[in-house]
Amino acid sequence: MPQPPTTIVDELGIALSNLADAATGAFTPTLRLGVTGLSRAGKTIFITTLVHNLLTGGRMPGFTPLAEGRFIGARLAEYPDATIPRFAYEQHLEALTGKQPLWPESTRRISQLRVVLKFQSKNWYSGLAGPSTLNLDIVDYPGEWLLDLPLLGLSFAEWSAEALERAHRPDSGREAKPFLDLLASIDPHKDANDPDAEKLAAAFTDYLRRSREHGALSTLPPGRFLLPGDLEGSPALTFAPLPQAQGVRGSSLYAMLEHRYEAYKDRVVRPFFRDHFARLDRQVVLVDTLRALNAGPTAVADLETALTAVLGCFRQGETNPLLRPFVRRIDRILFAATKADHVHHTSHDQLEAILNRLVANASKRARFAGAETRSLALAGIRATREGTISEGGETLPTIIGTPMAGEALDGTSYDGKTEIALFPGDLPERPDSLFENGTPVALNFLRFTPPLKLDRNANGDVVLPHIRFDRALDYLVGDWLA
Repeated sequence: MPQPPTTIVDELGIALSNLADAATGAFTPTLRLGVTGLSRAGKTIFITTLVHNLLTGGRMPGFTPLAEGRFIGARLAEYPDATIPRFAYEQHLEALTGKQPLWPESTRRISQLRVVLKFQSKNWYSGLAGPSTLNLDIVDYPGEWLLDLPLLGLSFAEWSAEALERAHRPDSGREAKPFLDLLASIDPHKDANDPDAEKLAAAFTDYLRRSREHGALSTLPPGRFLLPGDLEGSPALTFAPLPQAQGVRGSSLYAMLEHRYEAYKDRVVRPFFRDHFARLDRQVVLVDTLRALNAGPTAVADLETALTAVLGCFRQGETNPLLRPFVRRIDRILFAATKADHVHHTSHDQLEAILNRLVANASKRARFAGAETRSLALAGIRATREGTISEGGETLPTIIGTPMAGEALDGTSYDGKTEIALFPGDLPERPDSLFENGTPVALNFLRFTPPLKLDRNANGDVVLPHIRFDRALDYLVGDWLA
C-alpha cells in the first residue's frame, strides 16, 4: 500500500503546524501520542486508564520512572488547540467507577487531552537544575477513520474494484446481497440523480454495518460511512462503488459518484491526515485480536489486511533532532492485543504471538523505516480474576467475572448480575496455523462488566486493576522521562 500522497501545500501546512508546536514547547517539550485501533479495540478505556494512573500514581511497578521514585506527579492542562474537542476523561472515569459501573461509550469523534508530567531526571545536569516537565498530548480518534487513509492512494475505479470483490466473496453473501441486487438494477451510464445515489449509499452503508456486526470484519472503508459524525446525510457520504464503466459521460451517475469519492478524499480524509495523523511522535495500535479469532478465519485474515494497510500510512522512522521543529515521525509503535483478561494468563504468550503474526508485515516495514516496534497483551482495566474448575477429572484454568446483560453462551443468556467461572478455551501454539489452513479457534468469548469493587490508595483515589499496562506506558513515554 503506497504512502498517502500529500501536496506541497499539505506539507507546508504540516511543517508550519509542527513549528507552532515547537514554539509553544520551547521551554517544555511535547510528546504527541496517537491512540488508534479499529472498532471496539478499547481506545477509550486505554486513554482513561493512562490518564488516571498518571494523575494518581497508580500501581505500576513496570513504569520505570515511578518504580525508581523519580516520577513526581501529573496534572491536566488546557489543550493548546481550542478547536478540537477535549477527551471526556472525567465522564469516562465516572462511568467506570460509579455505583453501577459501565463501560464508557466508544470513540465517536476526534478528541485530545494534555497531561503535564513532572519528574526528576537521571541526568546529573538536569538534577542540578531541578525537576523537569513534559507535555504529553494524547490524540484519540475513531478507529473507523483509520480505514480511510489507504483511500488516498486509490482512484475511484481501484477502490470500487476492491470493494466489489470483497462484497462478492462467498462469506459476504448474506450481508452484501441487498446492496448487490440494487447495484445490478442501476445503470451507471444513466443521468446523474440524487435518489439513485442516496439509495446506493444507504444500501452500501447497511452492508458495511452488517459485515462489521455479524462477521467482525475490519477492512470496511470508507470509515465515515460507519461513523459519520456531523457528516451524516451530506453529499460527501452519498456515494458507493460501481463496476468499471467505459465511455461514461460527465453527466452520468458514474461520474457523479466518482466526483463525490474524490471530494471525500480531499475534504475529509486528507485534512484528517494532514492536521492530526502526520504530526504524531508515538503510536499505540490497539487490536481486538480475540474478537477476530472468535469470529473465524475470514475475520482473522481480514484484520491482518486492515492492519497492514492502515499502518502503511504512518510516517515512521527516526527524526533528525535539527529537523524536528518542522518534521515529526513516529519512532515507536506499540501493538497491543487488548482484553487480555478475557483469557487465562497461561494463554497470554500465545495471544502476543498471534498479534505478532497479524502485524508482521507492518512491523517489518516500520523497523525498516527506523521505528521501534513492540507487541504486548494487556488489559487497560481488568474485568476478571482467575481460578480453576474440575471437569471430567481434568483441572481447567478459568476466568471469573460477570458477563454483561444479554451475553449468551451454549444456550445460556446472562442478566448482567451473575458471576461465573468460564474456561475460555485454548489458543493455538502455532499462530501460522490460523493462516495456513484457516483453522478455527474454539473460544468461549463473552463480554464482561467492569469490576464492581475497586481498591483505593492512601489518598483515597480509585485503583484501576490492569494487565501489563505499566509496561505499555513505560515503552511509550519512559525514555522521555529519563
